[in-house]
Amino acid sequence: MSNILDKAKSIEEYVINFRRDLHENPELSGEEFKTQEKIMRELDKLGIPYKKAGNTSLIATLKGGKPGKTVALRGDIDAIPVKEESGVEFTSKNPGVMHACGHDAHASMLLGAAKILSEMKDEIPGEVRFFFQEGEETFSGAKKIIEAGGMDGVDACLGMHGMPGLETGYVDLTPGYRMAGCDTIYVKFEGVSGHGSVPHLAKDTIHPACIFVTDLQGIVTKNIDAQEPIVISVGKFTGGTKANVVSKYTELDISMRYFNPKIREIAHEAIKRHAKAIADAYELKVDVIIEESALSLYNDDELSVLADKSCTKVFGEGKNIALPKLMGSEDMPYYFQHAKGVYAMLGYRNEEKETIYFPHHEKFKIDEDYLKYGTALHVQFALDFLNQ
Repeated sequence: MSNILDKAKSIEEYVINFRRDLHENPELSGEEFKTQEKIMRELDKLGIPYKKAGNTSLIATLKGGKPGKTVALRGDIDAIPVKEESGVEFTSKNPGVMHACGHDAHASMLLGAAKILSEMKDEIPGEVRFFFQEGEETFSGAKKIIEAGGMDGVDACLGMHGMPGLETGYVDLTPGYRMAGCDTIYVKFEGVSGHGSVPHLAKDTIHPACIFVTDLQGIVTKNIDAQEPIVISVGKFTGGTKANVVSKYTELDISMRYFNPKIREIAHEAIKRHAKAIADAYELKVDVIIEESALSLYNDDELSVLADKSCTKVFGEGKNIALPKLMGSEDMPYYFQHAKGVYAMLGYRNEEKETIYFPHHEKFKIDEDYLKYGTALHVQFALDFLNQ
C-alpha cells in the first residue's frame, strides 16, 4: 500500500479548489442546501451512495471488499454570521456570512478522504461512513445524523478541527478531556412591582439578582474542586421598565463551561440552591431552566493510542503535540455517546501567510497546506482501525 500522504498530495488541488468554492459560498447552520448539493454531485462522481439527514446533512457509506468493522469520519459544513475581512481572492459572496471557523476545510478534507478511500475500497475490510454535518455551530447537526441512524453499528469515529495553536504539519490528538461542555442557564426572579419611592411596599428583583450575579463566582471557588476547570459567565441581565418603577421581573442568561460531568451536576444543583436561597431571603419567586448546549469532549484512551500511530504515519515522528484543553465546545461528543471516538486538532498556523487568527475572527484564514494532512489523517485512521 503506497503512502497515504502521497495519495493526499496527488489530489491536493482537488481538495483546495472544492474548499475555495465552499468558502466563496458560505451558508448558515441548517441552511447549507447548495453546499449539500455540491457534495452530492462529488459523491455521485465517486460512486459512493448516500442518504440525506436532518435539513442538509449527508450520510455517505463506502462498503469495503471484505466484511469487518465500521468507522465513521465527520466533517462539518456550516458557516457563521461574520462579515469577512480576510483579504483572500475567494472571499465570501454572501454578505455577512463567512466560513470563519474552517468548516469549508473540514468538509473538503473529508471529501478528499472519500475520494482516496473509494479508489481503495476492494482492499478495505468493513465499512467507512462519511458524515457531512450541518449545524455544528448550533450544536444541532450531530443529533440529526444520529437520529437518522448514522451511528447504528459504528465501532469508532473521528473528527477534526483546524487550529492556530500549532504550526502547519503538527497535530494535537491527546487522550482525555479536550473541549468543554456548554450549558445555557436561564434564571428569572419574580417579585411585586411598585413605586420607587416606597420600595418596602413592593418586592424588587434587580437588587437580589445583582447579589446572585456576584454570588455565582462563589460557587466556582467554594463548591467546585479547584483542579476541575469550570467557567460561569452572565452574558445577559434584563430587569425593570423605568427608573421610578420597582422591577417585578429580572432575567439572567448564563453560560457555563465544564469538563467533568460530575462537576457539572454539582454546579447545576448549586446554582438552583443559591438562586432559591436569595429569592427566599427577599420573598421572591425564582425559576431556573438549564438548557444543554453541548457535552464535554473526551478522547477515548485506547483509540487515542491507535490514532497517535496514524498521526505518526501521516505527520512524522514527534508531530503530535499536546495543546491545553479548550473551554470552547463542539457537538462531536454526541457521536461519542454511541461509539468510542477521538478528535484531532490540526495546525494551520503560518506567520508568513498570516494564518494566525483563531476561529470566528473576521480575518480568519487557513494555510491550505494543512488540507493534505487532514485528508490523509482521515484515510490513515480509517484504514488503521479497520485493519487492526
